[in-house]
Amino acid sequence: MRKTIAIIGSGFSSLSASCYLAKAGHKVAIYEKNATVGGRARQLIKDGFTFDIGPSWYWMPDIFEKFFNDFGKSTSDYYQLDKLSPAYKIFFSDEVITIGDHMDQICEEFERIEAGSSKPLRKFIAQAQDHYDIAINKVVLKPGISPFELVTKDTVTRVDRFFKTISSEVRKNFKNPKLISTLEFPVLFLGAKPSDTPSFYSFMNFADFGLGTWHPKGGMYEIIKAMKSLAESLGVEVNTNSNVEKINVENGKAIGLRVNGNTIDSDIVLSGADYHHSETLLDQNYRQYSEAYWDKRTFAPSSLLFYVGFNKKLKAIEHHNLFFDTSFENHAEEIYDDPKWPENPLFYVNFPSVTDKSMAPEGCETGFFLIPIAPGLEDTPELREQYFDIIINRFENITNQNVKDHILFKESFCVNDFVSEYNSYKGNAYGMANTLKQTAFLRPKLKSKKVDGLYFTGQLTVPGPGVPPSLISGKLVADLINKN
Repeated sequence: MRKTIAIIGSGFSSLSASCYLAKAGHKVAIYEKNATVGGRARQLIKDGFTFDIGPSWYWMPDIFEKFFNDFGKSTSDYYQLDKLSPAYKIFFSDEVITIGDHMDQICEEFERIEAGSSKPLRKFIAQAQDHYDIAINKVVLKPGISPFELVTKDTVTRVDRFFKTISSEVRKNFKNPKLISTLEFPVLFLGAKPSDTPSFYSFMNFADFGLGTWHPKGGMYEIIKAMKSLAESLGVEVNTNSNVEKINVENGKAIGLRVNGNTIDSDIVLSGADYHHSETLLDQNYRQYSEAYWDKRTFAPSSLLFYVGFNKKLKAIEHHNLFFDTSFENHAEEIYDDPKWPENPLFYVNFPSVTDKSMAPEGCETGFFLIPIAPGLEDTPELREQYFDIIINRFENITNQNVKDHILFKESFCVNDFVSEYNSYKGNAYGMANTLKQTAFLRPKLKSKKVDGLYFTGQLTVPGPGVPPSLISGKLVADLINKN
C-alpha cells in the first residue's frame, strides 16, 4: 500500500532510504535543516578551492556499486572513480610507510620494515577477506532485531573472533610497532580503540589493503549529488532550510512533523538525523532511551578539522597522509579512557588536489587537516588555534618544508559545530562505536518500540558508523518499512 513518508535529514542513510522507499511506490519527502543536502558529507567551496567538510575516504567501492545497481544504475553514470596509487602514506618520527595500491607492493613495504612480515600479513588479510565476505553479504544486511541474526553456520564457526580483539590478533602476528599501528588504523573508522574492537572487524583491513582507496573526481560530495539526483528521479521531494521541530504523535502513532512552524502530515516518519536528537523531538513518554542510556554508550570520536588553502604545491605528500609520529596508545586513551584535549595528537591530512586538479586553483593545494578528539570537550577559538599551531609545526618539520607562509585562508570545524550543524550528541563526528556490546542487535533499534510508524536510520543504529554502513542502514530500514 502506498504511504506518505517524511524523512528527517539528508545524509547518506536518509538519501539511501528515500531511494528504496520511492522505488517501492511510496510518496517520500526529505526535510533537511541546512541549506544543502548531505548531512555531515557537505562541501565547502572557497576562492576556487573545493573541500569535502566531512567524509574523505572512499573505501568499499562494491557497496556504492551495489547501491546504484539496485536502481539499474552504476557509479559511472554519475561520477568518475579513480583508484589512488599509492593509497596513503603514514609518517612516523623516523620513517615513512607507503601503502601501495595492491598487496604485492604492500608486502614489499612490510618486508622493508620487518623481515618475514609479509607471510603473516597475507594470512591476516586472507582471514580479513573471509570476514568481509561474511560481514557484507550476511551480518550487516540484518536489521538488528534479534541476537539470532548473528547465528549462522559462518559466524558460529568463527565465534571466537567476536571475543578476541583486533589489537590482540595484530600483536600476536606482528612485533614492529609501526606495522602494528598501520594494521590497527583502519578500525578507527569504526569509532573504537583496537583493544575494544572484535577481531571479526578486521574486514576493515581487507577493505583497506584488498579493495584499495578510491577517489570520486570532484570529491566525496559527488556521491551526495548522485544520490540526490537518483532520489529526485524516483519522485522524492527534497526540502532544504527545513528545520524539524517536533515529531507529532497521536495515540501512540507517528502522524507527521512540525517543520518551520508548519504541520506536515505523513503515515510514516523516518529520522536519519542524530538518534539522540531525534528522540528529543518526541514527548518524554515516547522516548525509548534515557539520558543515562546515552551517557553510558561508547561514542566514536569528534574531530577538530581545518580547511586550508595553500598558494603553492606542497612536496613529500600524497592524497591521504597519516601522521603517527606520536603515541597511538596515548592519544587513544585521551579519547576513550580519560577524555581530554590530547597532549601530542595524531592527525590526518587530505590533499585531494594531489590527484584531482579540479579541487584547487592551478599551482595551489587544498588541505583538510583532522585531529580526532573525545566528544563533549570544551571547544574555543583559542584551543582551535593552539592545536592548529601544534600540527602545522609538526607537519613542516616532518615534511621538511615551509607551509605557514603559504596559507591563503583557513576555516575550522569542531565540537560546537557538530552540535549546531548536525544536532550531534556531544558533538561526535562518527556516531556510536562498534564495540562488542554495541554490535548488531545491541545498537539502538531501526524501529521505535514506543511509537508505531516511527523509524530511525544512520550511524547510531545498525550496522554502524561510516559511509558504506550508512548506505546499508538506509536499505535495511526501507526493507523494514516495506514489510510492515
